[in-house]
Amino acid sequence: MENKAASQNPIGIFDSGVGGLSVLNELRRLLPQENLLYVADQAHVPYGSRPLDEIRRFSEAITHFLLVHKAKLIVVACNTASAAALTNLRNIFPAVPFVGMEPAVKPAARQTQSGRVGVLATATTFASERYADLMARYAREVVVWEDPCRGLVDLIESGEVDTPVTMTLLQDILDPMLASGVDTLVLGCTHYPFVIPLLRQISGPEVMIIDPAPAIARQVERVLQQNEKLASTSAAGEVRLFTTGAAGLFTGQVRGLLGMSERGETAVWRQDGNELVLQSAQV
Repeated sequence: MENKAASQNPIGIFDSGVGGLSVLNELRRLLPQENLLYVADQAHVPYGSRPLDEIRRFSEAITHFLLVHKAKLIVVACNTASAAALTNLRNIFPAVPFVGMEPAVKPAARQTQSGRVGVLATATTFASERYADLMARYAREVVVWEDPCRGLVDLIESGEVDTPVTMTLLQDILDPMLASGVDTLVLGCTHYPFVIPLLRQISGPEVMIIDPAPAIARQVERVLQQNEKLASTSAAGEVRLFTTGAAGLFTGQVRGLLGMSERGETAVWRQDGNELVLQSAQV
């Protein structure tokens, strides 16, 4: 009976900002009966340029927050946080199932016809041990072009997913890759799927673009099945959204990106001695 009740608990999801909404959207499509609880740490976005220790502190505190709200599984829906903090989180919370992000280097290396792959990610992701391990295991037979896409997360957070400024930045990133014969693009940040239409305009239909969100949703389903925690109801799940930034702005972003009507709630950071704590607040 207890396990059945726990199966109705929400899936926790967090990111530095709106990027993880691309994962939330895929979870809604694949697992519509699941309750979802999302945290956007917009007070600290972007994570890509922050020190590893800082990202780990944020990630640990957000995990505590999600567990207080009874999350049954936590999706680290941020490539940078996964690279910096996922191993640490699994050590601190050994009883909690985590699903993290990693650039889809393996499928890209398998699918490329030209032997040339472009990876779009953050500098922290590129510098991580997880990424180095992926490259060593799967990319030895291909040429990989990397770009940290500086400024792209900020543009997406500000709502510029279809503007000339964003198009110009993406052209500067992609033109050298395409000129070298890249035929596969890996989106190594959960923000980037929101600019796939622009990426497609620049690259043309012959270039494969790998969005990690559908694979992450399938992995969440597998882990929930293994732990016997899939929601047992056929009713549509509820979505609850928190931001450490401005709730009204976040609500507008969610509506603009996903067409959802749910309102964002405020979560606030505070220092409790040496501990960083995240708490919900009245909007």
